[in-house]
Amino acid sequence: MKRRVVVTGLGIVSPLGNDLASSWEGITHGRSGIGPLTNVADAYLDRFTTKIAGEVKGFDITADNELFGKFRVSGKDAKKMDPFIHYGLGASFMALHDSGLEITEANADRMGAIVGAGIGGLLGIEEQTIEPSSTCCRAS
Repeated sequence: MKRRVVVTGLGIVSPLGNDLASSWEGITHGRSGIGPLTNVADAYLDRFTTKIAGEVKGFDITADNELFGKFRVSGKDAKKMDPFIHYGLGASFMALHDSGLEITEANADRMGAIVGAGIGGLLGIEEQTIEPSSTCCRAS
């Protein structure tokens, strides 16, 4: 028996928009999500050879966003996560809400998500390597 896959819901967090409608509008109107860096502290900006990027702007995983459906992340939990995790969770919440599916014990093992990301966790890596940590790698 051939198993089939069905796309039931979509969600997106991108430099063009923090939801499917605004991202799609940006794509269809030929807008670019590339622009001057704004989420980097001025003290670090001169360390970069380029000053442009495709940044996600204004996304808050803790917001009471109707596109997240019944899913929420607390501020306490959000502080423990890199921003790329926020984006992935937000897009997943939107896709589940968009699907209209109700997850139950009977169908949970038949559902899944495919997530695509370029690179993630760089903020955490940068924070650990720019300044020596008290717990790791201090020169003696």
